[in-house]
Amino acid sequence: MIGILGATGAVGRTAAQRIAAYGLGPLRLGGRNLTAAADLAASLPAPAHAVKADLNDPAELAAFCEGCRIVVSCAGPTYQVLDTVARAAFAAGADYVDIGGELAAKDALTGEGVAGGRTAVFSAGVMPGLSGLLPRLLAEGRPLRRLDVYVGGAAVFTPLSAVDALLTRGPRFGEPMAAWRDGRVAPGTLAPLHQVRLPGFPVPVHAWPYLTTEAQTLAAGTGAGEVRSYNVFASNRLPEALASAWAETPDTRPETLAPHAETVVRASLRDNADFGAFYVMLFTARPRPGAPPGPTRVLLTAVDSYALSGVVMALAARAVLSGSVPAGVHLAAEVLDPGATAAALRKDALVGGITIE
Repeated sequence: MIGILGATGAVGRTAAQRIAAYGLGPLRLGGRNLTAAADLAASLPAPAHAVKADLNDPAELAAFCEGCRIVVSCAGPTYQVLDTVARAAFAAGADYVDIGGELAAKDALTGEGVAGGRTAVFSAGVMPGLSGLLPRLLAEGRPLRRLDVYVGGAAVFTPLSAVDALLTRGPRFGEPMAAWRDGRVAPGTLAPLHQVRLPGFPVPVHAWPYLTTEAQTLAAGTGAGEVRSYNVFASNRLPEALASAWAETPDTRPETLAPHAETVVRASLRDNADFGAFYVMLFTARPRPGAPPGPTRVLLTAVDSYALSGVVMALAARAVLSGSVPAGVHLAAEVLDPGATAAALRKDALVGGITIE
């Protein structure tokens, strides 16, 4: 049995559809809206049933996980989920995949032993996730002098995803305007790029430097001399909305940031109205002198970043079930196979295109 929490959301629905199509096993779809979950179950090309499940109810969560081989959590907000569902899955003898979690969830489980040799994969979405996985294709078998990461576009935020975005600041997430140079974070070394034309992006965009902890791990792991990582926006509306909220609310408590979510959602809706929906991941590499030949660019295009995250979740679940992910607590970018993931994405209808050249 494969349990999917948050199955009726934008990410969960796609994850359920892909897992069913992969033929990985019967599905248990969990959510607070039982009717919507039942409708989804009836539409899938695999045995599936719906169960009411609230991650804030320990008894319901335990009952949902019971009998599952793996629990896939697409539920949000991610700041609230953290390691809660993972612990319930482990207690039921199940492995675990999560759309979010990042270092906070991983650290909460690391060091105390994973019950029964279980496996957990966190941050198995687009960013973080693919944003730290696909660039590894450019560093296979050779050192890089420089790696540039551009990820973003125009996507409509939900109220929950807006709060998650507002919470992505501080040293556990990354450092704005910083680059990675010669083995360390170099603060304040980059500036925003305005109205810049980048390969794959359909319109001129605004690229804001943000060296995520994922990018820092990528840099250290690949030995890249320099890494520049940018969040890309169709206009300045979203970065201005986020900056305004952070200026007015210096702390990082969800309850104090939540009132600003509406402004973030509104900015994303205006971008969507002006530019349509698009999502692009662009990675460019400059190898060190004398390095062996290899690709220098990875470009992925899509329309819906939420659906794309659902595809990544399904691929992560498949990798865990196949035994290709070792026991322990991992981040998706560090444990999934970049080549196999790229090959699977190339075949998926939700991916506009992926080129490695």
